[in-house]
Amino acid sequence: MEVNTTYDLLIIGGGPIGMACAIEAQKKGLNYIILEKGALVNSLFNYPLYMTFFSTAERLEVGNVPFSCIAPKPGRQEALEYYRNIQKHFNLNIRLFEKVVSVNKDVNGNFNVMSEKAAYVAKNVVIATGFYDIPVYMDVPGENLPHVRHYYKEAHEYAFRKVLVVGANNSSVDAALESWHKGADVTMVIRKGEINDRVKYWIKPDVENRIAEGSIKAYYYSSITEIRDKEVDISTPEGSVTIASDFVLALTGYRPDIDFLKSCGINTHDDVLCVPVYNPETMETNVPGLYLAGVVCGGMETHKWFIENSRVHAQMIVRDIVTANESD
Repeated sequence: MEVNTTYDLLIIGGGPIGMACAIEAQKKGLNYIILEKGALVNSLFNYPLYMTFFSTAERLEVGNVPFSCIAPKPGRQEALEYYRNIQKHFNLNIRLFEKVVSVNKDVNGNFNVMSEKAAYVAKNVVIATGFYDIPVYMDVPGENLPHVRHYYKEAHEYAFRKVLVVGANNSSVDAALESWHKGADVTMVIRKGEINDRVKYWIKPDVENRIAEGSIKAYYYSSITEIRDKEVDISTPEGSVTIASDFVLALTGYRPDIDFLKSCGINTHDDVLCVPVYNPETMETNVPGLYLAGVVCGGMETHKWFIENSRVHAQMIVRDIVTANESD
């Protein structure tokens, strides 16, 4: 299908920051569209069922619409309800379950954007795709076995089973504690010598106490070397250890689609952290008219940007586009 409209702004990603960009574009009278590869706020939808945000509700707000929450911090369900209401309120022009596959700039300065369903033309493009789509793999034998999971949804299926959790960040700690509470025999494999300082402050003492009392076993300064159907090899400071395991939750983090950014012509500062090049005043990349918004701006440094500190990107981007239009 061919779309004949030339949009002032095409936004890739229908998460909170992509929605914030659309709201700003709508306020300024720009002709825009959002293309989202999954459901509305797809990353949040794929969070663990009972996940609680670190941020308070007001820090997750977009479009100056209040986010009411009884608890001190909202959970996944409340956030999904809030962003559905945002969509209802603003009636944003969004196409769900439509993945973008390429972005190319033509000789006229417009962007030709191909999705799996249609072709689009836009004067400006914002990439607000977050970082939750691609796990950081361990690259060990057996990592692709069916009982190895890189995402955690809920603990019920792990009840009364031997579960090995890899990592010491929020997702790993949540999975370990919830699985243990449901009756799982939990072992954690932690690359460093402690639980990460960025773990939610009301959760960190809980897991540390469970480890100290022996309810949850932990191997510090350790890493998995091989996964088999019913057991896992672990490299520890005391040597190699083999333990029985029914499930492996390899919650080792996630990263943006750096290859997609590069295919769009966006440069990165290096090949390790892969932080993309952009103007911090406007969020415009080295490709004129191509902008970044939200967590994707941090490359592999996924802890630098959150909803609460990147909502302002929407105003910065739309202001730059409007200013450029006025000067033409």
